[in-house]
Amino acid sequence: MNHPAPAIPPHAATPAPLVDGARRVAVASLLALIALCLAWELFLAPLRPGGSWLALKALPLCIPLAGFLKNRMYTYRWVSLMVWLYFTEGVVRAWSDRAPGNWLALLEILLSLVLFTACTVHIRMRLRGAAAQAPAPEAP
Repeated sequence: MNHPAPAIPPHAATPAPLVDGARRVAVASLLALIALCLAWELFLAPLRPGGSWLALKALPLCIPLAGFLKNRMYTYRWVSLMVWLYFTEGVVRAWSDRAPGNWLALLEILLSLVLFTACTVHIRMRLRGAAAQAPAPEAP
């Protein structure tokens, strides 16, 4: 007697490849944002010749690296909030700086949006995968 396989809802499949891809994009965009902040303020368009103290803005971005590499959910959550500070700085400087600073600010905006999106996708897919693996509650 053959029993048909139970239908698996589309949301129940573990989205491991998507979670891993979002993690890679988040790490890459975070590293790119760090590199941009340093290069921008030290070499590409510093406010003062020889570099600017604004290069220190890259330091807070270094803090979540360990959490990203250890795949800690909490890190993805607070980085998705912190990255809006860099987005805001990019918007202000894209509006007020002259070239090449305004172009670098547009790149900062883009990297901030990519980082936010990757963190959000990573969080949602991990939670969806965890919910799919949780045992179903018994009916009374």
